[in-house]
Amino acid sequence: MTTPISEPTNRIQYEYSPGHFRASEPNLYEPERLADGELILNMGPQHPSTHGVLRLEIITDGEIIVDVVPHLGYLHRCFEAHTQQVPFNQGIPFVDRLDYLAAINGEHIWAMAVERMLGIENDIPKRIEYIRVLVAELNRIASHFVAIGTYGIDIGAFTPFLWVMRDREHIQRMLEWVSGARMLYNYIWIGGLFFDLPVGFEERCREFVTYLKPKLVELQEVLIDNKIFIQRTANVGVLPLPVAIDYGCTGPVLRGSGLRYDLRRVDAYSVYPELDFDVPVGTGKVGTVGDCWDRNYVRVQECWESLKIIEQCLDRLTTDYRRTPDFDPHAVVPKKIRPKAGDFYFRGESAKGELGFFFRTDGRSDIPVRSHCRSCSYHNLSVLPEISRGSMLADLVAVIGSLDLVMGEVDR
Repeated sequence: MTTPISEPTNRIQYEYSPGHFRASEPNLYEPERLADGELILNMGPQHPSTHGVLRLEIITDGEIIVDVVPHLGYLHRCFEAHTQQVPFNQGIPFVDRLDYLAAINGEHIWAMAVERMLGIENDIPKRIEYIRVLVAELNRIASHFVAIGTYGIDIGAFTPFLWVMRDREHIQRMLEWVSGARMLYNYIWIGGLFFDLPVGFEERCREFVTYLKPKLVELQEVLIDNKIFIQRTANVGVLPLPVAIDYGCTGPVLRGSGLRYDLRRVDAYSVYPELDFDVPVGTGKVGTVGDCWDRNYVRVQECWESLKIIEQCLDRLTTDYRRTPDFDPHAVVPKKIRPKAGDFYFRGESAKGELGFFFRTDGRSDIPVRSHCRSCSYHNLSVLPEISRGSMLADLVAVIGSLDLVMGEVDR
């Protein structure tokens, strides 16, 4: 005698309500609840425009989006589980694999979090701090270039993608020169660096800054200010500022909605208070404040600001904090990490927004009892249903791309 197999009880159920569907647990969704003309479509996880392994379950009424339900859990970085099994200094390679397009930004924030927990943040030599900011801003530009270039492909502009990837390659080669790795660097260590800058790096970096400035002007003219690009992105995916704040959006997604909020200014960590740079925001220049165009415009403007920061760091590294024969980037690196018992949290401005790390320690071990990552991509993705309802199905790709998601950071 066979036992009948019951229906699964852990699937999504869509309950109809005026205006949209709501996803609720625990039963299988019932297609008969759909209104006439409505369909359930899947986009991803293999779709190239979902930027990784994101799956979107879309309820449509013809070409109009009724609701979108993001499904996560296809990449499984297992970052939090891994970093609860190894000492703090061995957690840096796992940080690299969260936002692998801005790995050095994550390393910088992780290292500062542990240093603040240990009370050694004020002991870090200024040369190390300026090198950290220099490479972090280079990596920020590289991350924005991927966001802008792939966004161009998403909406049909292929040439700008080739341009930004060409220029990003210069950054990748410089960071590989510094660290020995192309994407997952493990360069910023707790208390110091893996190694000082190679001889000649400052000169090569200045050449790159001079090279990149006209390329950014060209990118603005050919892509961002292009009439077709404006038609595809202006007044699309509008994210009102109150909604962005309610959902915890940060980075260019929040600043695109008009709020001048950047943790490099708000929290004033590392040597950022000593540097002169602006915080670009969306202004609704060609559409509505907080639309897809504003978010891309902010990223291009942030590349200009990163170049300003890089130039200032190079000035300091070649004058006030120049290399010396006795400089040791490992001088403050702790031989054994012994944190006090307690809860610690530190946040910083990654390329995509606020990246934060929470530690719980027992005071006896150099392995955290609890390690948690506050992911900017996760919060930015959560607002997708709010800004997609009522849009055309073809505009959903434009909305997803404007959020600049990295799924390794979402499914952490």
